[in-house]
Amino acid sequence: MSYSASTPTDPDQPKIRNADTKEVDRSKLSKMYQHYVEIKDKYPHALLLYRVGDFFETFFQDAIAVSRELELVLTSKQAGEIGRVPMTGVPHHAWERYTTQLVEKGYAVVICDQVEDSADTDPGKLVKREVTRVITPGTLLEEGMLNARRNNYLAAIVIAGNHWGLAYADISTGEFVTTQSSQLEHLTQELMRLQPSEVLIPTNAPDLGSLLRPGEKSEHLPEYLPPSFCYALRSQIPFTSGEARHRLLQRFKVRSLEGLGCEHLPLAVRAAGGLLEYLEDTQKENLVPLQFLRTYTLTDYLILDHQSRRNLEITQTVRDGTFHGSLLWALDKTSTAMGGRALRRWLLQPLLDIKGIRARQDTIQELFENSFLRQDLRQLLRQIYDIERLTGRAGSGTASARDLVALADSLAKLPDLSELVADTCSPFLRALQKVPQELEHLAKRLSAHLVESPPIHIKEGGLIRPGVNAQLDEMRSLAVEDQQWVANLEVTEKARTGISTLKVGFNKTFGYYISISRTKADQVPDNYIRKQTLTNEERYITPELKEREARILTARDDLNRLEYEIFASLREEVGQYAEQIRTISRAVAAADVLCGLAEVAVYQGYCCPQMVEGREIRIIDGRHPVVEQSLPSGFFVPNSTGLGRREDTNSRGAEDTEEERPDLVILTGPNASGKSCYLRQVGLIQLMAQTGSFVPAKSAILGICDRIFTRVGAVDDLATGQSTFMVEMNETANILNHATAKSLVLLDEIGRGTATFDGLSIAWAVAEYLASEIQSRTIFATHYHELNELASILPNVANYQVTVKELPDQIIFLHQVQPGGADRSYGIEAGRLAGLPAPVIQRAKQVMSQIEKHSKIAIGLRKRGQFEE
Repeated sequence: MSYSASTPTDPDQPKIRNADTKEVDRSKLSKMYQHYVEIKDKYPHALLLYRVGDFFETFFQDAIAVSRELELVLTSKQAGEIGRVPMTGVPHHAWERYTTQLVEKGYAVVICDQVEDSADTDPGKLVKREVTRVITPGTLLEEGMLNARRNNYLAAIVIAGNHWGLAYADISTGEFVTTQSSQLEHLTQELMRLQPSEVLIPTNAPDLGSLLRPGEKSEHLPEYLPPSFCYALRSQIPFTSGEARHRLLQRFKVRSLEGLGCEHLPLAVRAAGGLLEYLEDTQKENLVPLQFLRTYTLTDYLILDHQSRRNLEITQTVRDGTFHGSLLWALDKTSTAMGGRALRRWLLQPLLDIKGIRARQDTIQELFENSFLRQDLRQLLRQIYDIERLTGRAGSGTASARDLVALADSLAKLPDLSELVADTCSPFLRALQKVPQELEHLAKRLSAHLVESPPIHIKEGGLIRPGVNAQLDEMRSLAVEDQQWVANLEVTEKARTGISTLKVGFNKTFGYYISISRTKADQVPDNYIRKQTLTNEERYITPELKEREARILTARDDLNRLEYEIFASLREEVGQYAEQIRTISRAVAAADVLCGLAEVAVYQGYCCPQMVEGREIRIIDGRHPVVEQSLPSGFFVPNSTGLGRREDTNSRGAEDTEEERPDLVILTGPNASGKSCYLRQVGLIQLMAQTGSFVPAKSAILGICDRIFTRVGAVDDLATGQSTFMVEMNETANILNHATAKSLVLLDEIGRGTATFDGLSIAWAVAEYLASEIQSRTIFATHYHELNELASILPNVANYQVTVKELPDQIIFLHQVQPGGADRSYGIEAGRLAGLPAPVIQRAKQVMSQIEKHSKIAIGLRKRGQFEE
């Protein structure tokens, strides 16, 4: 099987002799290079890092690629009768850093490591080497390669007609999930939500294993798949129903997939089985323990398409794609990396189930009211490391001693957490009340075995405490005795020989030696054996020193080997508790998220929204959660919102009439007055509420939304040759074709990218269709004041405006949304504020006056009340 990131070719790269393994005479290669080429044949499209002593080296065409991509010196090395071949190497202790850079550039990397000590190898024989890992963008484990606060997903898809199956896993956390649905656009939405680092596709491509980097085209890649992801083309065999089902049953040791929820979801099963095969193939013997496969359906969650997620700036800003200024930035007060990842998942997958939402609200409410519990909980959570990923590395055999110490310290905090929440009744905190005793014992065992501050490298000793292993203690005692003898040798020999300048030294090349200046050479005892002659001194060895040296060096290797064996046994033991640790880690992450949301609610003055089954959206003094935090305290102007007529009138307040809560609001007002901010504000409050969070408002009653659609801002799609207006029309069409009466639709400036009459006509027709046909809850922001006439035609439409205060020579934006429609846009005034020259402003006013005098649009609408067919 092969893997790839499509090794790029550089036309400016000069051709180097013996650079291509396919062109060399392999019989003339030395044994090591023959083995290298054999491994490379199995992974022709990946970069092969081959361990040679203290370095991972690359040869032939891989050396050229690594040199170019990492900006390292390209050198050469003798490879037998064939002569010298290109070579680039990196230190073995820094392989993670260099591999991370290669993977980020879209390469797959094969690690071929030494699996035996060179000291144990017979002279003339090759050190045994094997492929221990294949690292691709979706199979990263090492801490330095991962973003701590977001998941790294590997996805697999199977498509049959319009139906599709999707599976995804984060091997660093063990999460393994699958689903199946129809409508290919839903598949696109899920991929955009997950943002997987790598996507597996079964194909009949002859060059299987090739990995397409983002933006690369392939005839095997369906057009409807987002080009922004890295796609790995795979054989179809592991994705067949029989193969996939068998692999899942074996992996999870079950007789049926019924308990996993996918017995009757054949495409989901095929995707999950194919993904599992890929992991087994790339991780070799170090396959990470995965959680039980979980099945979900898209109808369990509020649907957000990619454009709506982008417009609402949930995880990054629209302008420059940064985290700062996003909703996640405003809400993330989590104390752990696990909590940070969970909060991101919750915001991108809000709930539809009121019971689930209220369970989260109840926990936030308790933490909101009990400040001592909240602060103590946050303090404890800060002391817990990322036990979810630490467990993954332990289970895969890649965890370091420092990882296990961090895990032990974190598990030791769990009883304190349990005691802290012992009297709580909130469902998410109750999950922390019972800590498995096995985990407490594991924490004590790890702490008792490992030193408090172990070294980075796990094969160089210094890991295990005294008293853990009798054989280890005895070996240490003998080693200390020999080292003490050597330490005392200098004093002893000075006294015995009378040579005051005598010194005992050590270097890696010659070992231990006794150094005597050449002027004292005539005083050297008879039992000294000359070892080395230097300019100013002679170096000697004695039979006893030679014997001690051999014992010390042998003991050091034996000690390191035994310590590593004890450590490896501990690491394997941790892997056996992976499922229990991950269960408690999920509880810790959820509690962390809710504790952080309670903290935000306290300090930002959020309220607990009342979630109802109907269509009502009633927000009193709502605020934009991000903009509010970006402004000085008290500067943000709150605004209320009323949408969605309710069928039940029992819970309606006396002042709460249907006219105050229309299905569609026409929102007018000047540029830069806050219309777009208001639209996003309503969308974010609804999203936060269905996440289970408190919301920035004085009070709120919110009906469940099945989808939130937003069309805010103008953007060209130059890659596909679509203008701003075509992008706008595509997004609008998507909304009109998929919105329901339970949806929330937020539209800004529909129709502005074309001629005035065309734009007004489209805007009118869209608004009318949303109000009369779909009846979704909609806010329609526009500069076409003519649309205010809709309120006099349709009973479920109301006009609102963002008010301004007019002065003789300027206007002041009040940022207040009030009933009534604006009859002006103040666009010229906005141009003046932006700095347009005074003559331009004056001329614009003259032109506008003439246009208003002769325009018949407003007159015609008022006379007819609607357009004639």
